[in-house]
Amino acid sequence: MSNMHVKTGETVIVNSGKYKGVTGEVVAVSPKEGKVIVKGVHTVSKHVKPRRQGEAGGIVKTEGALYACKVSPYCKNCKKGTRVSVKVEDGKKIRSCAKCGKAL
Repeated sequence: MSNMHVKTGETVIVNSGKYKGVTGEVVAVSPKEGKVIVKGVHTVSKHVKPRRQGEAGGIVKTEGALYACKVSPYCKNCKKGTRVSVKVEDGKKIRSCAKCGKAL
């Protein structure tokens, strides 16, 4: 899956699973795996070893990856998840909501 329907920095809503209905900002996108990391969604405990002398190890809470098919872009105007349509204005491609037409 090389082409993703969500971009880094975009607000998305989770469609299915344990975190259904939760909105958050996309922190990272991995097109090769087809996964995204959303801020505040799917927090996991990671056991970290101290790498240098004097550095503390321990358990760190961080966001885990979700499959990109489980999230959709969130339209602030419609107040729900939507598909993306692309409009060309002044020679530039603009990603917009497929339902209301507002820019995402």
